[in-house]
Amino acid sequence: MRLASWTWGGRDHVGTVSPCGKEVTPLAVTDAAAGVLPLIAALAQGHSLPAASGARLPVNAVTLRAPLPRPLRSLFCVGRNYRAHAAELATTVFKDNVANEDGWPIVFTKLADCVVGAHDAVRLPGAAVSTQIDYESELAVVIGQGGKDISKARAMDHVFGYTVVNDVTARDVQMRHKQWDLGKSFDTFCPMGPWIVTADEMDGRRTRVRGWVNGELRQDGLTQDMIFDIPTLIETCSRGITLHPGDVIATGTPAGVGMGMSPPQWLRSGDVMRIEIDGIGSIENRFI
Repeated sequence: MRLASWTWGGRDHVGTVSPCGKEVTPLAVTDAAAGVLPLIAALAQGHSLPAASGARLPVNAVTLRAPLPRPLRSLFCVGRNYRAHAAELATTVFKDNVANEDGWPIVFTKLADCVVGAHDAVRLPGAAVSTQIDYESELAVVIGQGGKDISKARAMDHVFGYTVVNDVTARDVQMRHKQWDLGKSFDTFCPMGPWIVTADEMDGRRTRVRGWVNGELRQDGLTQDMIFDIPTLIETCSRGITLHPGDVIATGTPAGVGMGMSPPQWLRSGDVMRIEIDGIGSIENRFI
């Protein structure tokens, strides 16, 4: 099942997406502005989906919003979680931020307010704020059943589904503050979408993540190559912290980010970033 949020006719809607990804059907929900979040919470409590409340529409006739326009709280994000990506940053200022199988994942947060839709513009800050804007193509896990101290063995039972995010980053701000949250959380710095695909339709542990800048393939990785797999990430994020339905864990980015290139290739006004994940679909955002 695919669940999406969109605007049409001057109103917000939430509903299902056809298996082909070309049509949407609105559902009778009372708080469409919240996107898919109320549906996730209701399904986690054992309720059924609401009935359809209108005719099917072509996807290209509506404006897709982020499936979670305002996530429940800040997103959990994982750094340096693909071996090749860790290697490409080994000679940068982040060389000491190392993750390996013998240690712990690098986990930081990204403010929920920075989420935008699958085709919304990403606003570049002024040069006085940052000149080193980078992209990160990522698979995001959406939690269904909540819980605390979840074991790896049971972790996949807590996955509601998956979506695509771009963990847009101001690298110079990261370096300036010696931590990651501020440089990750500028307004519009988390494009998300195009919808959520439920876990019964795909396995995020075995999929492909690709990213293009202006049509040039920059990133191409398999989630099988993560240093810390999805069950480990859920176990880690839930240690002493209760995860709730609708929480989002961005699982890290493959190699090919702008910072890892020689010389670094920062995003500029007019650039278009497209991210596609097998089994979900794609998002595409222009930087302005």
